[in-house]
Amino acid sequence: MECPYCQFIDSRVLESRSTESGQSIRRRRECLKCKHRFTTYERLEFVPVTVIKRNEEREYFDRSKLLRGMVHACQKTGLLTDTLERIVDEIEAQLQSRTRREVTTTEIGDLVLEQLKPLNEVAYIRFASVYRQFQGINDFVNTLSQFQGNHH
Repeated sequence: MECPYCQFIDSRVLESRSTESGQSIRRRRECLKCKHRFTTYERLEFVPVTVIKRNEEREYFDRSKLLRGMVHACQKTGLLTDTLERIVDEIEAQLQSRTRREVTTTEIGDLVLEQLKPLNEVAYIRFASVYRQFQGINDFVNTLSQFQGNHH
């Protein structure tokens, strides 16, 4: 880490501590040449994941947009927002760990359903109806039979 005072590139870490959110580490450093002390912050760098939408448009993955969609679909199902946030965290971590930097909305929807299935069948069906754009009762019946077939 380059010293902000003399630009020497070697320093020693005097103290490291995690920030309140736990998203970064604050380090107190001392330049090995001029002995000035300075602070650096280290945080995990996320590589953007591109989402390919149904209309072939592309946009960066937006966790808050996914969470809003899930909260909307899961209203009155008894699932807590904390649980939905945990699911979004899990999905975001899965997407970050992939080597492929593009994902379709269908793949994201499937990841959500995979997480919802063991938690709440009403939330599962409601989310499926939104993200698979159900057209009528047959779509519900087919999804219900798939749910029951894989569930037991």
